[in-house]
Amino acid sequence: MPSAKIYYDQDADLNVLKDKTIVFLGFGNQGAAQAQNLRDSGIPNEQILIANRPDSYAEDAKAKGFKVEHDFVKAAKAADVVFILVPDQVQPRVFNETFTPNLKDTAAIVVASGYNVFFKLLKFKPTQDVVMVAPRMIGSSVRSLYVKGKGFPCFVSVEQDGTGNGLAVALALSRAIGATKAGAIDSSVYEETAMDLFAEQALWPNIIMLFREAFSVLKDAGCSDEALCYEMWMSKEPAEIFERAAEDGFIAQLKHHSTVSQYGQLSGALALDGTATREHFKNILHNQVLNGKFSGEFTKIEADLEKEGDENPLNVLYKKSEETELVQAEKRVRSRLANLL
Repeated sequence: MPSAKIYYDQDADLNVLKDKTIVFLGFGNQGAAQAQNLRDSGIPNEQILIANRPDSYAEDAKAKGFKVEHDFVKAAKAADVVFILVPDQVQPRVFNETFTPNLKDTAAIVVASGYNVFFKLLKFKPTQDVVMVAPRMIGSSVRSLYVKGKGFPCFVSVEQDGTGNGLAVALALSRAIGATKAGAIDSSVYEETAMDLFAEQALWPNIIMLFREAFSVLKDAGCSDEALCYEMWMSKEPAEIFERAAEDGFIAQLKHHSTVSQYGQLSGALALDGTATREHFKNILHNQVLNGKFSGEFTKIEADLEKEGDENPLNVLYKKSEETELVQAEKRVRSRLANLL
């Protein structure tokens, strides 16, 4: 497969956004960061409108000097560009009910996650542009890196080019939020969704399972809760390892470890047969993620995620997970060593 195209500042023209009203649907971590970056890149404050229900996020937007509109229909009618930055699970209801019927025929819709576009859960007019501008950083880092004059990794794509100007708009927005300083990577909602959901449903569940089982094996071998919790994660060593991996390389970071550690990790990893794991991963990717099985199941429980107690399926999952030996031990350790944390 060919390498992805990477776009930089010189590929983007901010004049594309001249006189356009840019609406942010949601002012959470990403909305707050991207709206401020946009303004600091020279987009006049009067061109930026925050669509948010009356809550602490709306108050934060007002405190930061933005105009806030609680009436989403009015916001939709004013928008030339709309960033959809409310949580994935509420986007179809909020966007389809209030924005879809009222947006201009030539409006550009911007998503930061491919999920709802890939699974066709959002409704657009064929004349509109649908683009993805998806920072690969949390909102606070999107803002702090911009303030420091640095860029951040970001995926960009055009999913529907209704006006023929979709790419120019996507790149202008990417530059305005600071992404093209480091390079915005040409991607797609397919790629973003596949990688995101695969990580959440295949990679990280296996990592959680490995830590859980490793903890039990070492505890059975006589290791204390305190030693295990600190050795395995509370020392923040895993975070430092991943930070080194990002800076130096996934394997190259091992050179910061002892010779014993380097030899043990490299020889051990190469000796493992990944065939069964690969098949397990392929099954999740193709038969759970890409075929829409998970999306369909998740859609059925979306309303329940707003409920309290055991009526909320996410709360039930947390309760079951907190019953594991690892989590129970961690609670004991944190209560005993509170002054050290």
